[in-house]
Amino acid sequence: MIPFGTGSFPSSGAAIVYFGAEVARLDSVQVDGDRFEFIDTEPQLIKYRAVLDRLEASALKPGASRDLIRRVAQSI
Repeated sequence: MIPFGTGSFPSSGAAIVYFGAEVARLDSVQVDGDRFEFIDTEPQLIKYRAVLDRLEASALKPGASRDLIRRVAQSI
């Protein structure tokens, strides 16, 4: 979970699914935004892996995510 107070973050507004394979050359990415894209070239995979790494770094840890969800649910 990425709280709103974090500010902007990469790829907001598009769903990204990164398919990691046993062999890195078989990795692929599905991007679903204004149009559907299926990506499997190395430069693009590097780009999207970096985007997902930045998102993960911005995200709350699981315990903090649960706490935030509870607080929001209790305030409704």
